[in-house]
Amino acid sequence: MKTRIIAVGKLKESYLREGLDEYSKRMKAFGGLEIVELADEKIPENPSDKEISALKVREGEKILATIHKDEKVIALTLDGKLLTSEDLAAQLSNWLTYGAAGISFIIGGSLGLSEAVQQRADLKLCFGRMTLPHQLMRLVLAEQIYRANMINRGSTYHK
Repeated sequence: MKTRIIAVGKLKESYLREGLDEYSKRMKAFGGLEIVELADEKIPENPSDKEISALKVREGEKILATIHKDEKVIALTLDGKLLTSEDLAAQLSNWLTYGAAGISFIIGGSLGLSEAVQQRADLKLCFGRMTLPHQLMRLVLAEQIYRANMINRGSTYHK
């Protein structure tokens, strides 16, 4: 099954890019892992609530334009469900069993995800209450996607 991470903003640090490249290479055995980077909106200094809302809407439109109609969407958000690695593996396996064409994981910009993106999500996922840099979150997410696939394969990687 094709898996994608759709993320707002460019990945700048070479060590994070190297880590993502490694998990992308490992994921070839499971249909691949594609990283889609979308340009982030420039945030003015001290933006108003109206400006923040407009920025989130514009980023959301970019995200929604990349999502395929027949794929499942997992949005990373602080108000999402807390899952174990095994829970995530079971959810991915279930979607694969019932014919999902692919899965896209969404990492929004620093302002969060628009309401439209959150409504499109089949699952809202939270990795915890701590704030992580969005660029680092890409690497953590890629590892968890790989781990879920290894769990579903019955590999000892997870142990």
